[in-house]
Amino acid sequence: MQKFINETTEYLKSKGFESPEIGIILGTGLGQLTNEINIINEVSYNHIPHFPTATVEFHKGKLIYGTLENKTVIVMQGRFHLYEGYSLQDITFPVRIMEKLGIKTLLVSNAAGAINLNFKKGELMVIEDHINLQGSSPLAFKGVEELGERFTDMSEPYSSKINSIFHSIAKANNIKLHKGVYASVVGPQLETKAEYKMLKIIGADAVGMSTVPEIIVANHLKLNVAAVSVLTDECDPSNLKPVDISDIIAMAEKAEPDMITLFKALIKQL
Repeated sequence: MQKFINETTEYLKSKGFESPEIGIILGTGLGQLTNEINIINEVSYNHIPHFPTATVEFHKGKLIYGTLENKTVIVMQGRFHLYEGYSLQDITFPVRIMEKLGIKTLLVSNAAGAINLNFKKGELMVIEDHINLQGSSPLAFKGVEELGERFTDMSEPYSSKINSIFHSIAKANNIKLHKGVYASVVGPQLETKAEYKMLKIIGADAVGMSTVPEIIVANHLKLNVAAVSVLTDECDPSNLKPVDISDIIAMAEKAEPDMITLFKALIKQL
């Protein structure tokens, strides 16, 4: 893997991706932050050596380099998921590349279903902790110790310092911002009533199909990490209605301006 990391990094450097400070991964329906960026260069994933290609139709599939709030950023517009048939190493490969290029902080967004019934769709949740229900780890491969500590500490996977800044920003901008535990499942099917009940029992406040692999690798690389979920549906097993993926995308887009406010104000302070 080290050889692939070096080749991909050299390719991106040749395209002008020099010394980014902050990496950002944009989740489902959350691509509009790129409109706020002073773009210096962008490359489609399918042109980048050893990069996976986004196969989900609403994920753009571009790596963007530029400035935001006077900081150099590298942004993944579109991410990869286990349900697309990728390995956990494929999914997290871009995080390793961003770190190799120079990022010290990784910010992640996703669309998630609200398990905590005090949370409403259209609201945001800062992730304080997570539960990995994807059945494996992106660190479970031969030779991982060449890239970092095999037994990575996860006592604080999300930066409490960044999370407290998020809460201050939300308060100042009158944004409803919850905090909670995110459970990551494989998907792509949505959960059954019994599964929603189980998730509630084990302590999840929200559920999605991404994020946790990238967070694990970011901790492996000792990056500062924070993640925000846009809550796109309410998962009440006693009152479960069929959910259309287009409704989830629409709700993510509706809530996105609040997430952009949070990310921009945070980046200004970092």
